[in-house]
Amino acid sequence: MTASHRTAPHVPVLRLDPTGADHQGEAARLRELGPVVQVILPGKVKAWAVTTHQLVSELVTSPAVSKNWHRWTALHTGQIPDDWPLTGMVKVTNMVTADGEDHHRLRRVVTQVLTPARVKAMRPQITALAHRLVHELPRHAHPDGAVDLREHLAYPLPMAVICDVIGIPEHHRPQMRHLVQSIFDSTAGPDEVLSTQHLIYALLDQVVDERRHTPGTDLVSALISVQNDSPDTLSTAELTGTLWLMISAGHETTLSLITNALRALLTHPDQLRLALNADTDIWPVIVEETLRWDAPIGNFLARYPTEDLRIGGVTIPAGDAVLAPYSATGRDTAQHGPTAGRFDITRPPTRHLAFGGGPHVCLGAPLAQMEAAIALETLLTAYPGLSLAVPPESLVPVPSLISNSVQALPARLDRPATTHFQGARP
Repeated sequence: MTASHRTAPHVPVLRLDPTGADHQGEAARLRELGPVVQVILPGKVKAWAVTTHQLVSELVTSPAVSKNWHRWTALHTGQIPDDWPLTGMVKVTNMVTADGEDHHRLRRVVTQVLTPARVKAMRPQITALAHRLVHELPRHAHPDGAVDLREHLAYPLPMAVICDVIGIPEHHRPQMRHLVQSIFDSTAGPDEVLSTQHLIYALLDQVVDERRHTPGTDLVSALISVQNDSPDTLSTAELTGTLWLMISAGHETTLSLITNALRALLTHPDQLRLALNADTDIWPVIVEETLRWDAPIGNFLARYPTEDLRIGGVTIPAGDAVLAPYSATGRDTAQHGPTAGRFDITRPPTRHLAFGGGPHVCLGAPLAQMEAAIALETLLTAYPGLSLAVPPESLVPVPSLISNSVQALPARLDRPATTHFQGARP
C-alpha cells in the first residue's frame, strides 16, 4: 500500500442500505464488486469500503491513515450536516477518534481500570447474573410460549456488566439504553439525531457530577481522579467521550454478539447438536465463529488518509472517509477458505477483524467474549431443547448499517435441567 496521485479509471459504486435489511447480502455484493468500492451513505454522503481481510488489516495499521474525524474533508466543506444520522458514531472525542500519543494517553486511562485481572475476577459475578436471567426466562414467555432472548438475556446481561464497570447508576440505565439504540439507528430523522446528541452529554454530565460526590472503584471515578490530579491529561470532552464510547461499545456490540450466536445455533441444528455434545469448552469457540461469520458490527466508520492512498488498485484521496465492512471481511474466502460462508464451529481457528485491528483494536474484547460464552453455556445447559419460535426469514433486522443483528429473537424453551440453578460456577 503506497501513496500515489493516480486514480483508477473506474471504481464500482454501491449505495448502502441505511435500514441494514440484508447485511450479509450487501457484504457479498461488496466483495463481488472488488477490493475497493465507493459507497453511498445516508444523506448521499460518499465514502470508500475496503472489502478484503488483507487490505483492511493493512489499512488499520497504516501510518498514513488517521482516525481523527477532523481530517474528513467533507465535514469542512459543509457536506455533513450536524443532524446527519451517523454523526453520533463519527463526531466524538475519545480514544477511537484519536491518533498517536493522544490515543495512547486516552487508552491508558481505560486499561488501568479494565485490566485482565479485573475482567477475570468478574466471571463469578457475570455467571451469577446469567443464571438469574436464564432462571427468570419462563416468566417472560408470551401465551404462545415464545420468549425474546434478545430482550431478556442478550440485552440485560451486557448492560448490567458495562454499567457496573463504568459506574452508571440503575436509575439512568433505561435512558442510556434508549440513547445507545438511537445513535446506531442510521434511519433516525434530524430531530432525533440532534435530541440524542444533547441528551447523551446532559446525562453523562449528570453521572460525572454524581460520582464527584460519591466516588467508587468504577471507570467514572477513575477518570475523575485522573482529571483532578492532572487537568491537562484529560479534558472534560475527553472524559465524557470516553464514557460514551465504553457504554455504547460495551453494550451494543455484546448484545448483538450474544443474539447473533444464538440465532446462528438455532438456525443450524447440526451445529447446535455438536455444541451440546462437545466434551470440551466449546462456548468460546462458538463465540469466535460468530464474530467471524456474523460480526455484531457490520460496517465501521471511519478512517481518513492523510495523503492520497493507493490500495487495492485504487487511489483514495486524502481526507476521504474509509469504511471497514466487517460483514464482508468475515466471509472473505481468501482469508477463511472456500467454506467461509458456512457457520462451522469445528473450523480451525482463524484470525478475524470483528474487534478491529492495529493500535485501535477493541480493548473490551476479552470482556465481551467472556460474557457471550457464559450466556451461551448458561442458557443451553438449562434449555438444551431450545428452538426458534418463528421462521428465520421473519426475524427483523436492527435498522442500522453499523449494527448487525435482529430486533427480537423469539425462542421456545424446553424443560430446564434440574440441577442447573443450584449455584453459579466460578
